[in-house]
Amino acid sequence: MNWLAAVLRLLTSRSKLIGPGRMVLVVGPSGAGKDTLIARARAACCDDATVIFPARVVTRPPSVFEANEFIERAAFEQAAANGAFAVWWSAHGHMYGIPLAVDFDIEAGHTVVCNVSRTVVDAMRQRYANVVAVLVTAPPEVLGRRLAARERATDGAIAERMSRIELANRKLRPDVVINNVGEPETGTRKLVNTVYATGVFAG
Repeated sequence: MNWLAAVLRLLTSRSKLIGPGRMVLVVGPSGAGKDTLIARARAACCDDATVIFPARVVTRPPSVFEANEFIERAAFEQAAANGAFAVWWSAHGHMYGIPLAVDFDIEAGHTVVCNVSRTVVDAMRQRYANVVAVLVTAPPEVLGRRLAARERATDGAIAERMSRIELANRKLRPDVVINNVGEPETGTRKLVNTVYATGVFAG
């Protein structure tokens, strides 16, 4: 293969990825405190119009633990079929989607911060040019206490969910790890640093 053909192939493959903005994916097990950190980071970035925190569309009504846009399952399935979501997935009997509008934010050079499932990270790396995966986690005993405090039986048995956490984390290749224990300010600072790509360290 000559050098010109190689360059053209590279340019063609890059043109398929949505950019130049950054997609920051916040992932991790239930009970890790993702929504808390995202809410605090949103407040910290509230004066910056280039940082977008889209609400997820979910087939479960929102609770005090998370702010989602509720939609009936039939309506969600129709919206997904019509291409209304940049990405969508199902978990614990519910369906979740990120609105397609984030693609336009990324194309405008903005940074989008999304709470997504670990199962869609690879697909989003193949969709966007600049993706940062942030794993928010906590020790098993902390996760167990937080899940028990929620008392959300529709998400499945706590013991079963805990058994899947370690396996899921091993499959993920995060760019940043936030061990969310202690005061939430520490985790929030790491997430905001990640949003602005400054001083990011795992820990």
